[in-house]
Amino acid sequence: MSIFREFFRKMSSSSQPSLAPVGVRGMKVLDREKFLRNIQVPVLYLKEENLSIIFKQCRPYILKIENFKPIMDLQANSSFNKCIYLHPEKVTQWKDIDEESRNVLQQFGVTEKNLTSEEVQLGYENWSYDTIFKAVLPEDEEVISGYSQIGHIIHLNLREHLLEYRQVIGQVLLDKIKTCRTVVNKSNIIDNTYRNFSMEVIAGKEDYLVSVKENRCKFEFDFSKVYWNPRLGKEHERILGFLKPGDVLFDVFCGVGPFSIPAAKRKCTVYANDLNPDSFKWLKHNAEINKVDKRLFQPYNLDGKDFICYVFKDHLTKLCKRNTQFSGKIHVTMNLPAMAVKFLKNFKGLLKDEELTDKFNYDIVVYVYCFAIGDDSVAEARQMVNENMKFDLSSFITDIFDVRNVSPKKEMMRVTFNLTKQILFDGHKSCAPVEPPAKKTRTTPQTTMTAL
Repeated sequence: MSIFREFFRKMSSSSQPSLAPVGVRGMKVLDREKFLRNIQVPVLYLKEENLSIIFKQCRPYILKIENFKPIMDLQANSSFNKCIYLHPEKVTQWKDIDEESRNVLQQFGVTEKNLTSEEVQLGYENWSYDTIFKAVLPEDEEVISGYSQIGHIIHLNLREHLLEYRQVIGQVLLDKIKTCRTVVNKSNIIDNTYRNFSMEVIAGKEDYLVSVKENRCKFEFDFSKVYWNPRLGKEHERILGFLKPGDVLFDVFCGVGPFSIPAAKRKCTVYANDLNPDSFKWLKHNAEINKVDKRLFQPYNLDGKDFICYVFKDHLTKLCKRNTQFSGKIHVTMNLPAMAVKFLKNFKGLLKDEELTDKFNYDIVVYVYCFAIGDDSVAEARQMVNENMKFDLSSFITDIFDVRNVSPKKEMMRVTFNLTKQILFDGHKSCAPVEPPAKKTRTTPQTTMTAL
């Protein structure tokens, strides 16, 4: 399950709703008792007959608030046995209800005489988290942020001026989102080799082991040690839609397997790679719990350059030498937007054996991701892949797609291009060192250089 919502906006006294907590501005330690408030609420008294029709006419005006029933029973000795609570910001008098609805209500014996008001006490349990945040957090700040939910973890990126309120923010989310057990605040900056974040638990248990579902597969991992972004679920689905049974996928920066695992389940042959040893560990785990056919799935724990220069190259070389009749497509995903384009140069001149040139007749598609900053993200993405490939790919690019907005004037882009014979046999050296990468210490009967 994943959620992404904006829950902080510009807050000013003019935009403060009347139906909201009062006297809690600046609260840094959550005190639920201070959210009690008595409010005058319009109430429509009626008899139970024709309740469904009457309710339909009142629907736009109903008081909708958490843990509050807008329709209630009245005392048995009353001439009315039902009442409907209306929103005080929408109805203060009978004429606030539109004329057409008033006419229908009158046909069923509901008139202005049925409308009265009552004092209702609302408390912490009745306010939504966004209403509480608007009442508590600094009033005149332009703050647009959001949260992601990864399994039971809510992940926040709080701006600096909100850090002093982080315990209140975390506890409110923990209280209000029933599937949440842990709230973390983590930096927007991925500043290490393995793409995981530093984070602080601001509410709930320090439990980073999560389970999520995406594209009919289950993924388990330690969120503090690997990268996972629930906002990329649709993009994973788009790429999977391009794959057909019998195709081959090389996932250069596979993480815990959001491309690779579903692709193998769709009967594609998958070569999945990630440098992060924790991602590699959970990749294998996820392949196992999803019952992936081991004949179709081969994980590696290599640098992206080595994966391209040895595993990918070896596959193409064997295809050519065997003169294998392969009618499917070979797909290469490179989902490391901060630096994936820097690895493109490794494809240029990758195949140097001229004897293979005439035997090469394979359809290879590359999906490389990047961050484009500026007003023209398409032009910026195109320029980035051309500069890093050191080759004009313009005639080979089939699509430049805006995956998602990251921040103002910063887009995550996907450039799709055909990796052709002209590029692969360019004749320039692109891969080093000459020797294959050294084998790692055995953690299983096989090494991480060997397909597992």
